[in-house]
Amino acid sequence: MNETYSQITKLLEELRIKKKAEFNRKVPIGDLLTERHENARKLGFGEGTTCYDNVHIMGDVKVGKHTFIGPNVILDGTGGLEIGDYCSISAGVKIYTHNSVKWALNLGKAPYDRLPVKIGSGVYIGPDTIITMGVTVGDQCLIGAQSLINKSIPSRSKAWGSPARVTGTVDEYLDDNSEPGM
Repeated sequence: MNETYSQITKLLEELRIKKKAEFNRKVPIGDLLTERHENARKLGFGEGTTCYDNVHIMGDVKVGKHTFIGPNVILDGTGGLEIGDYCSISAGVKIYTHNSVKWALNLGKAPYDRLPVKIGSGVYIGPDTIITMGVTVGDQCLIGAQSLINKSIPSRSKAWGSPARVTGTVDEYLDDNSEPGM
């Protein structure tokens, strides 16, 4: 047992050194043993999509091409979840397609509520954002960090806050580009 443990720790240290040299990154063990493109491919996600090993995925989740899914993300597809092409799903984002509010309040006598979520193409979702069931985020939207998206967001909008509100268009953001921290 001690020899096996020693071999495993030596292998993990070699993988850490390799990952640090290649990407200047320290990651959890799962991401040392897997590759993000391969994770996404095995999940049936689109070509060029990447997905960290520690992403929690449940239910029916469809992801398009060239989408980045960061670490510590939750993708709940139990009510159906579609994410488009060229999206950036930042670290800690949580997308829910169900809730258990009525189930809990009725002491387990009511079913979970479920509604699909759709994220368009060309969407940036900032870190630690929560998206609730039934929401559609249109194409080419910018969602600020730590936002609560509990209503649908029209295409080409920028929105943030808790709850989020639309504050303009991405055209304004792209022209100005002076709002840091997105």
